[in-house]
Amino acid sequence: MTESTWPALRVDDWTDTRETLHRWMQIVGKVRLAQAPMLNHWWQVTLYVTPRGLSTSSMPAPGGRAFEIEFDFCAHQLRITVEGGEHREVALEPKSVAAFYGEVMDALAALNLDVRIWPVPVEIEDATPFTEDTAHASYDPAAAQLFWRQLVQVDRVLTRFRAGFQGKVSPVHFFWGAMDMAVTRFSGRTAPRHPGGAPNCGDWVMVEGYSHELASCGFWPGGGEEGAFYSYAYPEPDGYSTASVEPAEAFYSADFRQFLLPYEAVRTAADPEATALRFLQTTYDAAADLGEWDRDTLDYRPVEGARPA
Repeated sequence: MTESTWPALRVDDWTDTRETLHRWMQIVGKVRLAQAPMLNHWWQVTLYVTPRGLSTSSMPAPGGRAFEIEFDFCAHQLRITVEGGEHREVALEPKSVAAFYGEVMDALAALNLDVRIWPVPVEIEDATPFTEDTAHASYDPAAAQLFWRQLVQVDRVLTRFRAGFQGKVSPVHFFWGAMDMAVTRFSGRTAPRHPGGAPNCGDWVMVEGYSHELASCGFWPGGGEEGAFYSYAYPEPDGYSTASVEPAEAFYSADFRQFLLPYEAVRTAADPEATALRFLQTTYDAAADLGEWDRDTLDYRPVEGARPA
């Protein structure tokens, strides 16, 4: 695995684009929220990595049809496709959140998709409604593509990690609220009521998301020099913050109440995938062992002789 496979992208070098793109993603994510039936822990609202960008995957459309919205970071277009192939595009280029929102709504209407969303961002401090947001208007196509290429690698590693668990486990998915990739394992037990507290987000959102005991991990592009892998447990078991985890660059953040591993420590490692997997596995080991999970039941070991064809 070469270093270029894991692209470098300094957080400070694309802040304006990231803040704009985050809000664009919330617009698309809210369309999925409006159309998809409710699933536990809000799994129905997420986006998924594709060979060209990020997609809602297929969603129910008014009139019994299906449709999909994809951020194409190769052609730099937002593509809305309806069952049968009819589609509309919105250019990914420097433009305000207000302009992007209007173009997306117009494209949906042109495809006879009557979708209505609450046009206000969530989980961020600045909750200027999409229709009024002219301050965020940056789009660096090179940075957006590098970010997507980071997600391609993260998706591959998280998918491999997910395969080691046979209990209840989320898909590997992208949450547009906090703008992070995640996969979450569950012990099977209920959890104490979550206190909430996310900015501009009802506490009931987090109560639903954290209704059951879990160990979650993923990647966030806003932390450290180049983003960071993270891992946490809810509720956090005694001793978790001082548990021994790998690699040496990993550390526990008391502010975020989670373990963090700088993305650049993975990117520059001799074996980036193995380095990331060590972090994911050792932090899960700490959560599951200290939380007294039934690992004999939950951890997956293939039946003897079973292997991919």
